[in-house]
Amino acid sequence: MADRTVGANIKQYMISNGISQAFISSKTDISATTLNAILNSKRNLLAEEYFLICEALAVPLQTFKKLNTEKQAS
Repeated sequence: MADRTVGANIKQYMISNGISQAFISSKTDISATTLNAILNSKRNLLAEEYFLICEALAVPLQTFKKLNTEKQAS
């Protein structure tokens, strides 16, 4: 499996759970444009933004680790 960014992992989680970018944007005060760039790996995700997104999704911080980290451990 190809390495995915944390932003791509968040995007996949949102798709799988029917969560819109508008919902995350409204809960985090991250602009829709910025959020879209993060989710599409066109902009780096800042630590503060990551915390806000995890809080809005009510998930632990380690939820969106890069997938290749888990694959290398096995």
